[in-house]
Amino acid sequence: MKTIKINPADNVAVAIEALKAGETIEIEGQSITLNSDVPAGHKILLTDLAEGENIIKYGYPIGHLKENHKKGDWISHDHIKTNLSGLLNYEYKPVGKAELTNPAYEEWFPKEQLMFQGYRRKNGEVGIRNEVWIVPTVGCVNGIVNQLAGKLQHELFNPESELSKMLPTSVERLRIVAYPHNYGCSQLSDDHENTRKVLRDLVLHPNAGAVLVVGLGCENNQPDKFEELLGNYDKERIRFMVSQKVEGDEVEEGMKILRELYSIAAQDKREAIPLSELKVGLKCGGSDGFSGITANPLLGVFSDFIVSQGGTTVLTEVPEMFGAETILMNRCETPELFQETVSLVNDFKQYFLSHGEPVGENPSPGNKAGGISTLEEKALGCTQKCGKSAVKGVLPYGERLKEKGLNLLSAPGNDLVASTALAASGCHIVLFTTGRGTPFGTFVPTMKVSTNSALAQNKPTWIDFNAGTIVEGEPMVEVFKRFMQKVIAIASGEPTWNEKKNYQEIAIFKTGVTL
Repeated sequence: MKTIKINPADNVAVAIEALKAGETIEIEGQSITLNSDVPAGHKILLTDLAEGENIIKYGYPIGHLKENHKKGDWISHDHIKTNLSGLLNYEYKPVGKAELTNPAYEEWFPKEQLMFQGYRRKNGEVGIRNEVWIVPTVGCVNGIVNQLAGKLQHELFNPESELSKMLPTSVERLRIVAYPHNYGCSQLSDDHENTRKVLRDLVLHPNAGAVLVVGLGCENNQPDKFEELLGNYDKERIRFMVSQKVEGDEVEEGMKILRELYSIAAQDKREAIPLSELKVGLKCGGSDGFSGITANPLLGVFSDFIVSQGGTTVLTEVPEMFGAETILMNRCETPELFQETVSLVNDFKQYFLSHGEPVGENPSPGNKAGGISTLEEKALGCTQKCGKSAVKGVLPYGERLKEKGLNLLSAPGNDLVASTALAASGCHIVLFTTGRGTPFGTFVPTMKVSTNSALAQNKPTWIDFNAGTIVEGEPMVEVFKRFMQKVIAIASGEPTWNEKKNYQEIAIFKTGVTL
């Protein structure tokens, strides 16, 4: 198979491999001769179209032609203009129950409640990792938290160190991670609150067995006020150190606290946890023309599976919903959720417009090189990651999950900012599809899923799972079963490549001025 037509209504097909001018392809009984070379992942026009007529892909318009084109033409970003404009009025047209399920896929789902091996915390929450985290309240102490993490790591593997002598030899060695950032001071209003909320979510995340919060003392994000924001937290496992109040060497004081925290967390054991308690973030980045054909639909099947198990999935990247937003709006379970989703979308559009930017300013150069021409095309591929389930919750940026099932989260498309937001909402793991490849990870396991086999082969220390076999003939049901087992294994402790490489970072969304 050299090409694929995704939806019967489409007037373009996608090249599965690079094709040459003059080649003839067979699609639905018609022979089409290519008028030019077509790169893999790019679009081939299936009928003559005039300037201004829409290109249809995934069954929806993805933009209109800038000039006349003939059947067999290669259609790239140079040939299409987005149909997106400004704010829109939306009407709630809820889909029927039949449109919220995919019976063919649901036959693949195990009917019994599946389990993974996780950590049950004192407050009843569940984690899939048991790490020691060092979190600064302000960027001024980044050097201190980095030094603390390095010293603790050194002590952990030095048999003569004080920490090693405190730990039984049978105790599992935990990962130690510092999370420096640039904020916590010189911020106003929403920016200041966003920083506080995301840091709160980080400190309270159940993937941490213990946390040391390091403050300076004079910052806007005052440590005592930040402590109040945590609410009724576990004071045995979350400790504070305010550097300006420490008499003498703050690093040595921090080490004393960390040794205690580490010895407590090191006693934790995994236990069987129902998959209904797993919270999964859905993200894509470095997308290509295969994203909406392989990896994103695979995540959609998996999202519906997790929901069927009683679990939770979260879709974000609001600007990358533009052009496909009505699909999500009409899957909202209630009119109230519909209105919240309308606000989610229009508020982000207003954010673009208030900065003098068009709402369709997307896709990226890498997306275009991979075959994605407009934001609508990107959005229609992007939203496939959440399957067909009903929308059960809509979250503002920085808020923690309250509803099980599929949730929508307010955050931009930037990979690290959006992945951090997913983790901050309470997701245990982020499933990240990519056609171009990326090595990064946020503060929870960030599992990379390649859209094509070439990427998986070229970057084996970036990619955790290859979905490219779907266009090579492997049935989706078999890929899904392998993928399901892989995610459960990672939830049970198998490290992702970003963890093996120690690529773990946070990025906080900034919208306003810096003092």
